[in-house]
Amino acid sequence: MATLEVDFVKLSECLVSPGWRLVLGETDATCIHYNIAGCGRMVIADQPAIELRPHTLVIVPPRQPFRIEAPNDRFAAAELATEDGRGRSFRAGTVRRFRAGTGVPQIMMICGYFQASYGSAVDLFAALNAPIVEQFAASDQLDQKLTAALAELVAQEIGTGAMTAALMKQVLIALLRRSLSSLNLWVERFAILSDPQIARAFADMTAQPGAHHSVQRLAHSACLSRSTFMARFSSLFGQTPMAVLRELRMRQAAIMLRADDSSIEQIARAAGYADRSSFLRVFRKAYGVEPSEYRKVGRAA
Repeated sequence: MATLEVDFVKLSECLVSPGWRLVLGETDATCIHYNIAGCGRMVIADQPAIELRPHTLVIVPPRQPFRIEAPNDRFAAAELATEDGRGRSFRAGTVRRFRAGTGVPQIMMICGYFQASYGSAVDLFAALNAPIVEQFAASDQLDQKLTAALAELVAQEIGTGAMTAALMKQVLIALLRRSLSSLNLWVERFAILSDPQIARAFADMTAQPGAHHSVQRLAHSACLSRSTFMARFSSLFGQTPMAVLRELRMRQAAIMLRADDSSIEQIARAAGYADRSSFLRVFRKAYGVEPSEYRKVGRAA
């Protein structure tokens, strides 16, 4: 879990009164939704409705719109009034709050957008095409962590970014721990967590992507034969060890290009490339631009 990175955190409160629905648009980031209190349902794109109870956690895949609905005995789903939250803007230093209806909320959720990667390269949720739904309990204290993260974003004190990411990381670790015992199909995405031998070799790769790794050395680190290591690694990642290593090296190079003024040659060597032309060829294939152009655009952004 030391190699789990969380960034791009935006959190908001979503309050839905009885007889209302709140419509929110799609984004390029993964969305997390935690139901603090009340019962209702969430509908993602055209998929079947997800029942919401207190402490239901839902991960919505990127680029999928969704809505939160609060029907009850008095208001059927077909009779709900609609509040469109798409395109809303908020002042700095205020709580990002989406409210549907003016009465006492039936549903109270904390919702947010984030990116999470394992080992700086494997995006845990980028390939997600169906929602993750898990039921937690009050004793798991996820609501307290998310509420604290929301308060941090509002306060905007020194270290807000680091504190918010740390709190979100705790929530995701709780979800990843659940994946080791859950019967839901989404846990296949995190299968590496249940294979400590492959995880050990992968940790070596992420700790020093520019080192002189080879399949044989990685297999030795995993205490496996070369053929067994190749088969198990490729099965978990869907790529060969060297293909994943290239992604790790390119990620490190991109970080260095944005972060400091090292020369292209220095960055190439740090990423494990003794030959500048080989590094340039692989970088262009990964990012579609020259390293110098990537640095220029990244710093301007």
